[in-house]
Amino acid sequence: MATTASTRRQFLSLLGLSAVAVGCGTTAGATSGKGGTKTLRYQGWAGQVILPELAEDLGYLGDVKLDWVGNTISGPQDIQSAATGQIDFGGAFNGAVVKLAANKAPIKAVISYYGADKDAYNGFYVLEDSPLRSARDLLGRKVGMNTLGAHSEAMLDIWLQRGGLSGSDIGKVEPLVVPPVNTEQTLRQKQIDVAVLGGLLRDKALATGGIRPLFTDYQLLGAFSAGTYVMTDRFLRQNPDTARTFVTGVGKAIEWARSTPREEVVARMTDIVKKRGRNEDPAPLKYWRSTGVAEKAGRITGKELQLWVDWLTERGDIKKDQVTLSDLYTNEFNAGGS
Repeated sequence: MATTASTRRQFLSLLGLSAVAVGCGTTAGATSGKGGTKTLRYQGWAGQVILPELAEDLGYLGDVKLDWVGNTISGPQDIQSAATGQIDFGGAFNGAVVKLAANKAPIKAVISYYGADKDAYNGFYVLEDSPLRSARDLLGRKVGMNTLGAHSEAMLDIWLQRGGLSGSDIGKVEPLVVPPVNTEQTLRQKQIDVAVLGGLLRDKALATGGIRPLFTDYQLLGAFSAGTYVMTDRFLRQNPDTARTFVTGVGKAIEWARSTPREEVVARMTDIVKKRGRNEDPAPLKYWRSTGVAEKAGRITGKELQLWVDWLTERGDIKKDQVTLSDLYTNEFNAGGS
């Protein structure tokens, strides 16, 4: 059964509910004496090396240490945890950042950490013999993606809109949550009509053959930074030096990954995974190609966030002028890229 527009937005609505908890959130452990904290609590991703972990391994964080408290499987969950003070930084799709800020969460985006380019992108794939080719062909069809209300659903909506579909018609296309590791198989078994695939999972599926892309996010919007790390206003106010070390260090890691031969980057990441002892398989890292970050050192221009301010406003998820762009982000703590 096709979902309604309101059902499709349920996940984004949860971000609004989380803002109620934000007001009660604390930053316990965020400060440590007069000089501020030198330890940053964070969530990782299983089998992946996030940029702060790479920055620490490269020595770019100086005396600032990372404290891994567990893994996440959702960007929106990660930034909610940062907003409520359970961790000190979190990263998510920029639309989720805008939504959370619109609901009065005291956060600021401080640096871009992922995006789309010719090497790092997500594609929307169908079976080779599928009749689906245009936006209108997707009416009543199922699209499998890792989570709702985030990057993939935004890309789908934009593509459908550009394909001439009205808001009511877009509501007839059904996004479904499918675990990434199962997405290819679910498509091949025809349980879904379109599969969102990226990175290793995309490359493996393409190597197997029998699928073709409807579009990719890179084809849709060109090279762009898609997600940012956020910190709370309170953390930035109480720990400016630590924030500056962290953000600048992550920016240096972005540029290191951009300028270093891919094989060397992969080797470094593989070594990090092996050393940290989280019982993970480092093999998928060999498919790493790019961070996808568009701007030098991950500096934020504003357009990466404005795109989603406009998208959310048009969808009715936030009201016009509910957020002020200049309040959403800061480059104050990023010494790179200027």
